Parts: sequence; C-alpha cells; structure tokens
Amino acid sequence: MKTILQTKIPGAKPMQGKVRDVYDLGDKLLIVATDRISAFDVVMTNGIPYKGVVLTQISKFWFDYLAGVVEHHLLSDQVADFPRPFREHPDQLDGRSMMVKKVEVLPIECVVRGYLAGSGWKEYQADGTVCGVKLPAGLKQCQKLPQPIFTPATKAERGMHDENISFEKAAEIVGQDKAEYVRDRSIEIFQKAGEYAEQKGLILADTKFEWGLTDGKIILIDEVLTPDSSRFWPAAKYEAGRDQESFDKQFVRNYLEEIKFNKSGPGVTLPPEIVEKTSAKYIDAYERLTGKPFTWKTLAR
Repeated sequence: MKTILQTKIPGAKPMQGKVRDVYDLGDKLLIVATDRISAFDVVMTNGIPYKGVVLTQISKFWFDYLAGVVEHHLLSDQVADFPRPFREHPDQLDGRSMMVKKVEVLPIECVVRGYLAGSGWKEYQADGTVCGVKLPAGLKQCQKLPQPIFTPATKAERGMHDENISFEKAAEIVGQDKAEYVRDRSIEIFQKAGEYAEQKGLILADTKFEWGLTDGKIILIDEVLTPDSSRFWPAAKYEAGRDQESFDKQFVRNYLEEIKFNKSGPGVTLPPEIVEKTSAKYIDAYERLTGKPFTWKTLAR
C-alpha cells in the first residue's frame, strides 16, 4: 500500500488540516486521514505508511464500541456509500475515510486525564494543580490520579498550540449547560474506554474528545481514542515516577529533539528507521485494541 500524503479527487478541493483532508458534501463532510505526520505542530515532508488507515479504523472501532452509549457523527466508512466522484477513487479513500454529519463544532477541546503526564505534570510540579484543578501533594510523574479530571483547552488555529483553560472558562465559551454535559459524558466515555483498554493490557492515561451540535443535540465527533488523540501505555511496563513507553509518534519527537529541530518548520524528511518504527507502533496499537491482526486486504471491510 502506497503512502498517501494528499488526496486528489478530480473536481473536488479539500480543506487541509495538518494530517487530514476534509471535503464539504453540503450537509455532510468526508474526512480523509492521510499518512502525513506532524510533530510540534509542524508537518514532516514524508509520511508514515498505514497511519491514516490505522487511525480511521481505530476510531471506527470505538464508534462501534460506544454505540448505545453516545451518539456520534459517523455515517459510513464504506467508499461505495460515498457520493460521486469520491466513490470512484477507492485507491485513495478505502480504509482511511469517513462520511460524517456536518455539525456546529463546540470550540473547546475536551481533555480527560487519568494519570499525571505531559503538560499536566509540568504544571503540577510548579503549582500543585492541573488546569487549575488542585491535586494532592506528593504525586509522582505518570501516577494514577485519585479520579479522572476534566481539563478543557481552547481550539487553536493551525500552527498555534492549544491553551489549557479552567472549566469555568470553558463554560463561558460554550455555556454552562453544554460545558457540564460534555464534561460528564467525556469522563464517562474515558472511564468506559479505560476499563476496556485494561482488558487488553493497556493503560489509557488521557485523551481528547471533540463534540458538535446538530438538531439541538450534542454528539461525539472527530477521531476518537486513537494514539494521536490519546496516551496509551503498555500496562506490563508501567511504573510511576518516570516517562512511559507509548503507542504514538514518540519516535518522531525523539528524533527531532536529537537533531535539534527548531519546532517552527519547515518539516524535515524522517529517516527510514524512524518511519518504520513509528508505523509499527501505530499498527501495534490497532492490533492490541481491536484484538485483530493488521491485514490490509480485510482491514477496511
């Protein structure tokens, strides 16, 4: 399977994010996960084989798993269901695309943290808080929190970083009722997914959800519980007090740190060994979460 960095559908022009091409279908959207990879908000010049397929199929798995728990935006991931001209290009879209409901996106990132890691650990070391939430003293890096906490963030423009905000600020942005709803549902889904992940030998440390409004209802949108939106750690190797092995693009970040990448672009070409290791990590996450082997010919069926 070739690496797809950009889709080219005759007669259609996508809106391009860092790693996705999005086509406006009127009352629907077609979201295509390419194999582009970004780190430090900069897109690299080469991609990661299978990345877009793996992320799409992991989201599809979770949408199916959460059916009956929460309404979501996925309509179909089968190219045959897409309108023309898209259905005529399975070579570009098969396995890596979803036709979804078009919604009014709530302008906050809904982050749920179950462990003290990342930017939360840095803030805790300085202030004893995470996004203004006071935590017990003496916690270690990557330690499990007494209970999951909701730590929203602003949705930054491309090239900018999301900014952590308090729940009160989130309520000012989207309204008190909506903020309470997405907080409670985000924590509920995080806990349900975390329990499932434990059965697969994984720890769900934290994740980011997005929500949208349609027909007066708030529904789950975007990618869900993938290695790009979540921290998954192998439970067998977990030990509080240090960084953990993860299933994301850490190989890419580490390489960029080694070459002293300036983190402001332009992107660089990643060496073959980094590409191969990163691709293997994404595939490993898929296989562990779904319990299925990664076989391309059957993956998208």
